Amino acid sequence: MIEKLADYVNNNHALVRQGRFINYSILVGVGETDFIIRIDGGRVTGVRHRQLNIDSGRFAIRAPTEIWEEFWRPMPKRGHHDLFSMMAAGLAQIDGDLLPFMQNLQYFKDLLGALRPASIGN
Repeated sequence: MIEKLADYVNNNHALVRQGRFINYSILVGVGETDFIIRIDGGRVTGVRHRQLNIDSGRFAIRAPTEIWEEFWRPMPKRGHHDLFSMMAAGLAQIDGDLLPFMQNLQYFKDLLGALRPASIGN
């Protein structure tokens, strides 16, 4: 599912504008699979499987597959609806350079939330 992220983000002009100053890669771990997501000017310009352990992004967000599946439901259950709720419940981990994550928090929440069916098409 995450491979389709560019289609949903790049067609959301408000989201692209919100992230217009972001020009780096992040790592998103879905279960045992890590993805490198490249963002240039708020647009997702690449989503690929991480090939090497030294290949990473500015920061990493990781959660088990079933946690992401719940997060991407139209109405996630409590504790699965928000990245911070997932961290507080011990369901997700964020590590790396947290400064750009915190500076652009709403963008990254919206970026990953773009895969929710309710968000698709907006």
